Amino acid sequence: MMVKMLLGGGKKYILLLIYYGFAQYLPSSYLPLIGRLFNSIRILCVKGIFKKCGKISTIDRCAYFGNGFDVEIGDYSGIGANCFLPNNIKIGKYVMMAPEVFIAKNNHRFDKTATPMCFQGASENGITIIEDDCWIGRRVIMTPGRHIKKGSIIATGSVLTKDFDEYSIIGGNPAKLIKKRIYKTEEK
Repeated sequence: MMVKMLLGGGKKYILLLIYYGFAQYLPSSYLPLIGRLFNSIRILCVKGIFKKCGKISTIDRCAYFGNGFDVEIGDYSGIGANCFLPNNIKIGKYVMMAPEVFIAKNNHRFDKTATPMCFQGASENGITIIEDDCWIGRRVIMTPGRHIKKGSIIATGSVLTKDFDEYSIIGGNPAKLIKKRIYKTEEK
């Protein structure tokens, strides 16, 4: 079936093969002198894979996003090295995502105690949404279907199991509100 799609002009599948077979392993986007070249190659691949793709700033090495066909990412956003994202995530503009962020796509079902959990399948896929101007720290873990509101900051190592208001600074395991960012308009 895969060969049939490739021969039938499946551009997205060819780009997926290039990305996962080669481009994801290129050195870091932040490598002096040639890092920008490697970043550009990865960005070129995802522009042909993702459903919607703005002017991305970074797709660092070994970022995983499944088949990526339903991924949407806005202008000036980036995905850090070794991030694991669901293939239906929506990322707004100006989002900074540090390395090793893990966002689960779904959970295992466990409601039937007479049936082993491994045979109960997975829960419905929740779509993770990250609004504009968010900063997600290194090794953040998110449960499926989180909605990160505009201007939020998620501290390094946090485990996010619920949603918070916009302009929140969130941290801990489980994550809780640390404080609110004060929204100020620019003075001229």
